[in-house]
Amino acid sequence: MNRLAAILPLSNVLVDVDATSKKRAFEHAGLLFENQHAIARATVTDNLFARERLGSTGLGHGVAIPHGRIKGLKNPLAAVVRVQQPIPFDAPDDEPVCLLIFLLVPEAATQRHLEILSEIAEMLGDRELRERLKTEDSAAKVHELIANWEPLKSVA
Repeated sequence: MNRLAAILPLSNVLVDVDATSKKRAFEHAGLLFENQHAIARATVTDNLFARERLGSTGLGHGVAIPHGRIKGLKNPLAAVVRVQQPIPFDAPDDEPVCLLIFLLVPEAATQRHLEILSEIAEMLGDRELRERLKTEDSAAKVHELIANWEPLKSVA
């Protein structure tokens, strides 16, 4: 199992979300983490925006990995939100974003945080998979695609 699938319950995958801005998308994620994991939505959105102010988490090709450190969180958590209409995100290619993979990590989770981010970036680098994640019509299918994805094994 890949690192993302291990921290992404099916209940944290939303498709067809009506969010018309980065702010609205972050609010949806905050609500999701509050309802599913009892993390205050303001804590989530504040941390996501604090990270975003350091530089856009948009990767290009219509995807972004907003992430933040959450005080008191025991283990990393992820959510996938796909919006109905692409939203401006200040991505390097200036393409609007429709697929957001949110990552929340404990305040001190440095190496593991980077490993998860790296693996998500590797997964989103797979053009065919990325396009399917952006177009599948069910949350269950999006979750299945992520769960079945395998990172390249390093020979180190």
